[in-house]
Amino acid sequence: MTFAHRAEAGRRLAALVARRCLEDVVVLGLPRGGMPVAAEVAAVLRAPLDVLPVRRLTVPSRPELAFGAIGEDGLRVINRAAVRSLRLNPEEIAAVEVRERAELVRLSHRYRDGGAPLSLEGRTAVIVDDGVSTGATAHAACLIARQRGAESVVLAVPVAPRGWTRRLREVADDLICLDEPRRFYAVGQFYDDFPATTDEEVRGILRQAGEALDRVAP
Repeated sequence: MTFAHRAEAGRRLAALVARRCLEDVVVLGLPRGGMPVAAEVAAVLRAPLDVLPVRRLTVPSRPELAFGAIGEDGLRVINRAAVRSLRLNPEEIAAVEVRERAELVRLSHRYRDGGAPLSLEGRTAVIVDDGVSTGATAHAACLIARQRGAESVVLAVPVAPRGWTRRLREVADDLICLDEPRRFYAVGQFYDDFPATTDEEVRGILRQAGEALDRVAP
């Protein structure tokens, strides 16, 4: 299965999520690429949309290798097996986390214009990305939503490698995916058009989603 672009993937994913008949939903997009997908899901569900910033912790000399992730509220997820295999010492880990924490704070403030994140207390958090690769970011995002009081956590993506649920079923109540191809190398291979999403686009998506929700509110 391939998608023309993220918006199309979002519309197709939204149809599948809608079948779950979820209640009291907040849709959370993972920046940056997950936001155009999440916007379509939020529109179909007529649910509020927020951004859920998460930063991967990667080896400075090999940025393709992640050993953990961090999110808002001080959440920190470390893959101890990866740390051991990469022979990272505490000082190296701390240096990476300080750098990524500063970027996380900057992005959170920028995306929401300094506003607070939407409350998840007692609600259903539907976390959306444009795909799952290693699952490290999605894993952290699910833990963040739970920590922020979500009663139920749903992770929804258009595409993921086979076996992806084994990595994430312990942190999500429901896992939704349109396609789990046998040959999976990168998320981008399943999109005809896969440009980088910018910070300004994320801001625009959040603004438009808020305005649309205001128009349909009783």
